[in-house]
Amino acid sequence: MNVLRFSDLCAQGKAKGQRVFIRADLNVPQDDSGAITEDTRIRASVPCIQQALDAGAAVMVTSHLGRPTEGEMKPADSLAPVAQRLGELLGREVPLVANWVDGVQVAPGQVVLLENCRVNKGEKKNDEALSRKMAALCDIYVNDAFGTAHRAEGTTYGIAQFAPIACAGPLLAAEIDALNQALANPKRPLVAIVAGSKVSTKLTILQSLASKVDQLIVGGGIANTFMLAAGLPIGRSLAEPDLVGDAKAVMEAMKARGAEVPIPTDVVTAKEFNADAQAEVKAAADVAADDMILDIGPQTAAKLADQLRKAGTIVWNGPVGVFEMAPFEGGTKAIAQAIAESPAFSIAGGGDTLAAIAKYGIEKDVGYISTGGGAFLEVLEGKTLPAFEILMKRAAG
Repeated sequence: MNVLRFSDLCAQGKAKGQRVFIRADLNVPQDDSGAITEDTRIRASVPCIQQALDAGAAVMVTSHLGRPTEGEMKPADSLAPVAQRLGELLGREVPLVANWVDGVQVAPGQVVLLENCRVNKGEKKNDEALSRKMAALCDIYVNDAFGTAHRAEGTTYGIAQFAPIACAGPLLAAEIDALNQALANPKRPLVAIVAGSKVSTKLTILQSLASKVDQLIVGGGIANTFMLAAGLPIGRSLAEPDLVGDAKAVMEAMKARGAEVPIPTDVVTAKEFNADAQAEVKAAADVAADDMILDIGPQTAAKLADQLRKAGTIVWNGPVGVFEMAPFEGGTKAIAQAIAESPAFSIAGGGDTLAAIAKYGIEKDVGYISTGGGAFLEVLEGKTLPAFEILMKRAAG
């Protein structure tokens, strides 16, 4: 995937004295008083901003925050708390600029934060007039917001069309490199773990990966649907019986390539869905009519862990059981530890996956942790993200 990189422009001295417009992802969680409760995204945006300042650029940064109504600026939609936190991290004041579309005053060596970009009329619909106005503000446009790369909006796509130069910031470039390493040019065997409550929400991902991976490990409610497809009983477990045919098609597509979807041989069941429920390990064939499957069993977990340790590349999206509850975390914990121990290049993404990585303390052992959520899933589906598409077009001239 060939795109211009901001780090290269800085190294070549091409950012000095230039007006640089950075689209960051500063959409952080806040409490009822507006205080930031978790600042990972702000901290992740600092290297790109610092790079631009060190290069002698006049720096403008913007982001969306929450879901504002276009054309209406409410106090709750303001990036003011973000500006304060960004200033603390950069060790300098970061002025917040409202009503910025028609012009911004910023000198080389200075940085300003432009108020919530989704308040601008036409942002979400990628309005051309708005995009051209924003492009006129800068000499270099930098997209460093992978979390919004699957959306064709004014600040993620339109401005990149019309800015004199459009390039990828370090965060976006790192995502591109990791996704290329995992999916475009993977070291084999390539193992994907796709788990979650519903096949329907991940069906296109399963179908896309079925043509690429050597093993497709399914977990959660998705695994239950695949167990049905394999003729196994699942009791009262969460599943989608109407998608058994689709699950069978994925299994057949894998089998035709000499690849496989490993079906659990044992499971952890309970009669009730709560942390105090009596957990019972059973052979997959022995699930009773009133049982709920809430995790893979230790035999299955050990087998999958062994396969992960022998993998060349691992893509992980979703825990394989109800890992938030102690009796049903064994499978996810075993898989997390196997990924940590594996010499494979691993890439992981999705909110529940990140929570599992944090719970088991394996952040430093995962090759790349994608924070992109929906964007990460769309790449797994085989889609070309709009932000990648326009940056590739611009790089090609």
